[in-house]
Amino acid sequence: MYDFDFVSEGLARGTNDVKWDTCDPGVIPMWVAEMDFPAAPCILKALHERVDRGVFGYTEVPASYYESVINWFSGRHRWQITRDQIIPVQGIVPATSIAVKALTEAGDKVVLNVPAYNCFFHNITNQGCETSESRLLWNPGLKRYEMDWDDIERRCADPAAKAFLLCNPHNPSGRLWSREELVRLGEICLRHGVKVISDEIHCEIVAPGRAYVPFASICEEFAQNSISFVSPTKGFNIAGVQIANIISANEDFRRRMDRVINVWEHCDVNQFGIVALQAAYSDEGAAWLEQMNALVHSNFMMLKDLFAERFPAVRVPELEATYLLWLDFAEAFTPAKPSPSEMAKGPSSPVKGLGTGIAISSATPSQGFAGQEGKAVAEHLLKNNGVRVNDGAIYGGASCCRINLACPEATMKEGLRRIAEGLSTILE
Repeated sequence: MYDFDFVSEGLARGTNDVKWDTCDPGVIPMWVAEMDFPAAPCILKALHERVDRGVFGYTEVPASYYESVINWFSGRHRWQITRDQIIPVQGIVPATSIAVKALTEAGDKVVLNVPAYNCFFHNITNQGCETSESRLLWNPGLKRYEMDWDDIERRCADPAAKAFLLCNPHNPSGRLWSREELVRLGEICLRHGVKVISDEIHCEIVAPGRAYVPFASICEEFAQNSISFVSPTKGFNIAGVQIANIISANEDFRRRMDRVINVWEHCDVNQFGIVALQAAYSDEGAAWLEQMNALVHSNFMMLKDLFAERFPAVRVPELEATYLLWLDFAEAFTPAKPSPSEMAKGPSSPVKGLGTGIAISSATPSQGFAGQEGKAVAEHLLKNNGVRVNDGAIYGGASCCRINLACPEATMKEGLRRIAEGLSTILE
């Protein structure tokens, strides 16, 4: 058993951590995609041993590194990878730009689902390409977002469309795409000569009882028509060591990417990333991961129950994967402006099981936010309740907020208490 019950505030403060040190003391940061948990003990042990050697020179990627990647994805995800298919790089964001550059020409279109990870937009446009944005559709019965197949077919049929930038699992919607969905997408892309670039960095963060399907593992045709990105950094909370892998069975794709990597001089990787990956992709790493996923799911259920009781008009999707929850407030704001007395009053009722309230310094009217609901909620919660969440506009969802659930139970309870009090002043 691993200890996930600690005080988040004291762990990262003072380390130049983007998540915590860009927020004022007392603010609970539930925004950027970084956990509050320390890295798994097996990773810490491996890094300590490496540091104790005292040698930090140029580093060659060892055979054991490739074996770790191959064995992990074969044993855990039934994805057969060979050493020559793996290209180590510093991170997923540069890998995405490398792949777009390698597979497209300026003026081409890249199809992607929206909302989307915010870096995707500039990964595409920085290479002189154009985004072709297919908006995900809400399925109220299943409480999940789904691909708009007719729209994807139309966009991929566009002669200018050369690539589909897939996020599997999907950030920020929390979808874990099924094999059937991935097959349908892959067939559309093959039919229209569209190559698939698949960001699979969130692949280890899945709800209990669910399983991630690597896109390239489905069939040889998909493997030959795709480039995939994987990394332990998101699942094990080690983004700062900067390590990732580009994987493709297509020799021509690898040759093109290798050329871009050398032109851009992205050839070398962090030696600590090499060590951390091998430690993460182990039996000890897998055990830590299972406990972490169980805690994230428990935190999600806590939020889900609270919103069902207090804020049923807010769209809360089932969290199938990732620790990032996508909340839509488009239907939650009342059309009428509340009276001054209503604006000044505090929450209408205590939050069940989460303790007493905190002071509210001001309230925000519940109208005039059409198309900016996410911004209104994010600003209100930060200013008045000391909780920082992401405004969904940067992902292509202006009525939404993205909330990070990867924190200890005590932090989650306090965060939910503050969120509930803040929302009660603008939604109830």
